[in-house]
Amino acid sequence: MTELLIGIFNGVSIGSVLLISALGLAIAFGLMGVINLAHGELMMLGAYTTFVVQNVFRSFGEGWFDFYILFAIPCAFLVAAAVGFGLERGVIRFLYGRPLETLLATWGVSLILQQFVRSVNWAIIFGVVIFLLKDVFRWLLLKVLAVASLDKQTVRSWLNRLTIPVALVVAGMTIVATNATQNEALTKAWFSARNVDVTAPQWLQGGIPFGTTQLPYSRIFIIVLTLICLAAMYWFLNKSNWGLRIRSVTQNREMSSCLGIPTARVDSLTFALGSGLAGIAGVAIALLGSVGPNTGQNYIVDAFMVVVVGGVGNLLGTILAALGIGIVNYLIGSGTFVTLFTSIQAPQFLLDLSIFFATTSMAKVMSFAIIIGFLQFRPAGLFPPKGRTAEL
Repeated sequence: MTELLIGIFNGVSIGSVLLISALGLAIAFGLMGVINLAHGELMMLGAYTTFVVQNVFRSFGEGWFDFYILFAIPCAFLVAAAVGFGLERGVIRFLYGRPLETLLATWGVSLILQQFVRSVNWAIIFGVVIFLLKDVFRWLLLKVLAVASLDKQTVRSWLNRLTIPVALVVAGMTIVATNATQNEALTKAWFSARNVDVTAPQWLQGGIPFGTTQLPYSRIFIIVLTLICLAAMYWFLNKSNWGLRIRSVTQNREMSSCLGIPTARVDSLTFALGSGLAGIAGVAIALLGSVGPNTGQNYIVDAFMVVVVGGVGNLLGTILAALGIGIVNYLIGSGTFVTLFTSIQAPQFLLDLSIFFATTSMAKVMSFAIIIGFLQFRPAGLFPPKGRTAEL
């Protein structure tokens, strides 16, 4: 029984990671109908941000290192939110109402982000900064033309045509020129394709004794972090002005626009918020194992399953689905059922079945089979929308 309780506890901690990630997915899908396949890579960026913050605080000394995780959480949120904001403004905004193109575009972005993490160095950073400076240059030029009372419309048209290609050429030339210097400090990859390890601070190592084993502090921290995120999201969506605007646009976009709500700005804010939550989920992932370019891929499918099983736009359904999938995945994959069936001398076919599925990959197969069976009876999830909401 102790093994079962420990397995449920560990499953709840994994479900907590899925819950934070699924919240961001559910918000973006519920508001804009966008299936973001780059969501896993936003989690990965949050995990790498935790690694960078850890190294920065390690250089400050042991006293500072114990608090790095508290700084990593807002940093991961801001980094992921900024990338998500740029993704919405630069790609998704032009593909609204075209779900297949959005799906393919976000999948392409996920591949780009994976390769970016493998190859990023100072040369690439210089190129990215120069490309982003095009907007500053464009803004300054328009300001100068406004002061000189010149025809801005013609210049704006030419700027829209030439800014991006010129910026791409200049950024590419900068990267090539920097790499040509063969300066190792500028050209060496920061992370490469190898996984990196994040060390938990001293106060998150060890655990609470429980029988012959213990409940790790790091997993308790993840559960508490999830509860804080849930409370913050509930307050934001129900008490803040922008939260009310997000709910309004989710329920009826046309009517909200008629009432003066800036729906385009709401879309950007919502996508950035969901991406920021993925960054916080990345912090939790970093505490559970090593971090690599493919880290997010291990969680993204489960996060989508949480949204499907829980029902879009239902917070309680998302919570129950995340915890259920996390617990089932862990109990099957960790071999907890093997130990349990052996101790109670269960029928041999149950023991053989539990042994066959007692790996991480096979546990996912069993979980998906259970989910597919569940969706045959409740295709709209645990809590499907009812009344007028279902007709929108």
